[in-house]
Amino acid sequence: MRKSFDGLYELVSRCLLEQPTSGDLFIFINRKKTYLKGLIWDRTGFVIIAKKLERGQFRLRNQAEKVVIDRSSLRMLLDGVSVGGTEISGSKQGCSGRLS
Repeated sequence: MRKSFDGLYELVSRCLLEQPTSGDLFIFINRKKTYLKGLIWDRTGFVIIAKKLERGQFRLRNQAEKVVIDRSSLRMLLDGVSVGGTEISGSKQGCSGRLS
């Protein structure tokens, strides 16, 4: 997972068709589902968060490219609980959300 600020910004704006400076937290999970990165704008700049699991996988019940989850579901995801979400259409066709 090599993407940093610019790469994640591009994924949000070009592939998810969202505004990176909206204040929303955008989470990306690698193919193995063992590593995630998040990008958020905090009014003064971008912040990246990351978590790598020692064992197990992040579990989203919905396998769509673009899913909206609430704060409590994010907490459960980070704690290893399987979470659902609302599938959102609107991601650009042909965009790979892979973080390699």
